[in-house]
Amino acid sequence: MSAEQRLKQLGIDLPEVSAPLANYVNAVRSGKLLFLAGKGPSAVDGMRPIGKLGREFDVTQGYKFARSTGLALLAVMKSELGSLDRVVRVVKVLGMVNAMPEFADHPKVINGCSDLFVEVFGERGRHARSAVGMGSLPSGIPVEIEVIVEVSAARRAARKRRR
Repeated sequence: MSAEQRLKQLGIDLPEVSAPLANYVNAVRSGKLLFLAGKGPSAVDGMRPIGKLGREFDVTQGYKFARSTGLALLAVMKSELGSLDRVVRVVKVLGMVNAMPEFADHPKVINGCSDLFVEVFGERGRHARSAVGMGSLPSGIPVEIEVIVEVSAARRAARKRRR
């Protein structure tokens, strides 16, 4: 089943792609790789969650934040590629968790994003990963995730044929 079909089957609507917060872009393509800038969880009722895992938030909440961040990353992929079906595989995920020093469940938090990618892409969603703790993240968000995906060259080839 295609990733686009899987999204529909799961009843997932992707959020709108947010603009970068500074002088950078949401994604850069180099050859067959698409490098996605770090994203944080979506706003709830117009406000982004602010706080640390192990203080304001527990692992279950962190998992939901990471899943929300994964949805934002999927939206960027779709915006850049035109279709999630152009993703050959998810190569690497770097998950950063804004956590108290004694917090030790960073991987359980970032599983929210990893599990989503496997739900949407199947085996192509399995990836190398790092899940690390940070003393702080931009604007106090609890999670930030960046991703590298391998993409098909179909769109580029189609453009060349039209020339």
